[in-house]
Amino acid sequence: MSVEDVTVDHLAAELNDGAVLVDVREPEEYVQAHVPGAELLPMGEVVAAHEQIPRDRPVYVICAVGGRSAQVAEFLSDQGVDARNVAGGTLAWIRAGHPVASGMDAS
Repeated sequence: MSVEDVTVDHLAAELNDGAVLVDVREPEEYVQAHVPGAELLPMGEVVAAHEQIPRDRPVYVICAVGGRSAQVAEFLSDQGVDARNVAGGTLAWIRAGHPVASGMDAS
């Protein structure tokens, strides 16, 4: 099953509607800069924690540039999650001029 790639602009619109966003980077990457509202779940912890991820709505997965998130989105899709990969990742989000948060707080 192929996972849908979405743009950062599409993600921004979905976040305004309460979309779920999972950031699969490492904590030190997340602390530096992340999409406001992104929940940190490092790639290495996804297998153990995937049952906590909602299955009743789309879940957007983001990393730095899109490689790790594509792998995680594929895994989640295989587990019954409607997962979408954010193409270009956090770097594309920043380049597009969208708001950025820092620190461990998801907001």
